[in-house]
Amino acid sequence: MSTQPDAPAAKLGGPAELPSDHITTSTRDPEELGRRIERWLATVLPAGAEPHVSDVVSPEGNGMSSETLLFHAAYTVDGEHLERRCVARIEPELDKIPVFPTYDLAMQFDVMSLVAEATDVPVPETLWFESDGSIVGAPFFVMGRVDGEVPRDVLPYTFGDNWVDSATPHQRAQMQASAVDALAGVHRITPETHDLSSLQYDRPGATALERHLAEWEAYLEWVVGEKRSPLLDECFAWLRANLPADVSPDCLSWGDARIGNMMFVDFEVVAVLDWEMAGVAPPEIDLGWMAYLHLFFQDISSSLELPGLPDFMRAQDLAVTYEAATGRAPGDLRWHIAYAAMRHGVIMRRVTERAVLFGEAVEPADLDDMIIHRDTLRAMLDGTYWSQIGV
Repeated sequence: MSTQPDAPAAKLGGPAELPSDHITTSTRDPEELGRRIERWLATVLPAGAEPHVSDVVSPEGNGMSSETLLFHAAYTVDGEHLERRCVARIEPELDKIPVFPTYDLAMQFDVMSLVAEATDVPVPETLWFESDGSIVGAPFFVMGRVDGEVPRDVLPYTFGDNWVDSATPHQRAQMQASAVDALAGVHRITPETHDLSSLQYDRPGATALERHLAEWEAYLEWVVGEKRSPLLDECFAWLRANLPADVSPDCLSWGDARIGNMMFVDFEVVAVLDWEMAGVAPPEIDLGWMAYLHLFFQDISSSLELPGLPDFMRAQDLAVTYEAATGRAPGDLRWHIAYAAMRHGVIMRRVTERAVLFGEAVEPADLDDMIIHRDTLRAMLDGTYWSQIGV
């Protein structure tokens, strides 16, 4: 009997052949995880709670790092029967080529709690954090489940046949404005208003931006090791040589600021999700990431001769909305968009290595072909990309 995996349903990224419809993020059994969480709840809830966990689902479509588990919990406290719809975020399997070298779930839990306490930005209710990795095989936390729609990553929402694509221009404008308003709310937390020392990167650098870049340079080294990426080496040399000076004051940086990490109801944000890249940085870092992560999907759509959504999430529009929300115009976003694309290049190199491990992609002879958007990075370096997007 053959043990070879089925061929990918579609191919993206040239010789790497990264699948477009499915990317493996975990090999854990959701039902077994549910049984373990049920036994664990009996130890964290008051005596006699008799918890029962059901409807355990591991969703697909978004996220390539921490694992998400949805479940329903029923239990009794002080004679009252309670039911909660919950979400567990579990540290990924560290022996399965994780996307990042470490996953500080306690930090994510604390940041979500801070945002909930200090702002009106909607985040899921933080319920329990568990550092003991023996419960489900890794540390995890549990939060309340929020109802809403999330723009999909797989297949990307720019590919059509989904709620974002079918929305009216007015609805997408409303969605875009709500996303930027939520980001502006996060940025109201600053080192002057709250103790963010634990989120400062312990890297060399005179500014938070320099330390942020040093953190990603270290991540690049961890990803590539001895299998160098000439393209990414050139990208990070360019970033270091062209550090911008027109950045705004430092703030809490969400890190993974994109609409694919937001939940919407009637095109308004009802939950801001995924805080594993949180830190301290100028706000332009998040704005550049938000703009580029849409461009990433839009560029793929264009390469496949799909119309996509070229007038959505444009950098110049995000900047105008952000200034209206904060009273402060962000600096020039070009460097920050390039920084986002180049950081994403490192992530895509790692994601493709994972796909190769699971038989969903083919390792190319040129390792830079593991980077789906290598042509974009080259165009950013030679300056030809910017005229294409009007920045």
